[in-house]
Amino acid sequence: MDALKETNFEFLGQTGFYRGKVRDVYYFGNKLAIVATDRISAFDVVLPRAIPYKGQVLNQIAAYHLKATSDIVPNWVLSQPDPNVAIGHFCEPFKVEMVIRGYLAGHAWRVYQSGERMLCGVALPEGLKENDRLPEPIITPSTKADQGHDEDISREEIIRQGIVSEEDYVQLENYTRALFKRGTDLGTKQGLILVDTKYEFGKLDGQIYLIDEIHTPDSSRYFYAEGYEERQKNNEPQKQLSKEFVRQWLIENNFQGKDGQQIPEMTDEKVSEISERYLELYHNVTGQKFVKTGYEGILERIEKSIKENIF
Repeated sequence: MDALKETNFEFLGQTGFYRGKVRDVYYFGNKLAIVATDRISAFDVVLPRAIPYKGQVLNQIAAYHLKATSDIVPNWVLSQPDPNVAIGHFCEPFKVEMVIRGYLAGHAWRVYQSGERMLCGVALPEGLKENDRLPEPIITPSTKADQGHDEDISREEIIRQGIVSEEDYVQLENYTRALFKRGTDLGTKQGLILVDTKYEFGKLDGQIYLIDEIHTPDSSRYFYAEGYEERQKNNEPQKQLSKEFVRQWLIENNFQGKDGQQIPEMTDEKVSEISERYLELYHNVTGQKFVKTGYEGILERIEKSIKENIF
């Protein structure tokens, strides 16, 4: 096995199972075990090939940043007994993703380029170029879809529809801004600009927790700080550290997740290239050397780690 595409365990005491786009989630009452697989998604579609070491990279970057932000907001993780596994509290998730943007890039740029000047109820100034820094970070939430595409939504609509209470939403905004500032500071130490990211939150016994991964290349976009100003001045593309390179490759091959579009062939060479980019991401985001954990016996290893640590 050269990549971990999925798991199908059945544990004693297991109360549920959910397969997300890239994670397999095992429920055990008020706890859960999340397996970070090597699946990769873009435009809310799971691509056909798994990417070696991607799951380990994301799980370990998330662990690094969850630990580094635990003084801001409590998070769901209790332990990470395996490079691909995290075990923690089961929190009732809020049905929104808190997206925060410091620069005009990705989806925000595509909306802006189309002529729109409002994004999730937030007004954007005229005269901006792609990848320009925004006057201040903006929060542009999206609904959390169980299936299909997440949708942009405004703060006002979230509260009006009762998706999140006003009291909780204000707290989510405060946490989001504080986490983004911390992520920005951590990125700066690594010579990176945290461009945009998303956070997910849940509730347990009346307490808000940070859930899911944070500041990973799947949930965040980074630019290299060195040369940023010069590239902007010369209208050159920014050097990115994110999953955007995968999205761009798909766009260039006429795929954006729309009905009738065909996912381009992912050759061995393309899979290897994406894997190498993820290893580069790990080192550049954390400043630490990535240690590959091999694939021999990986299913048995993961199963054992969950059995021994879930209760």
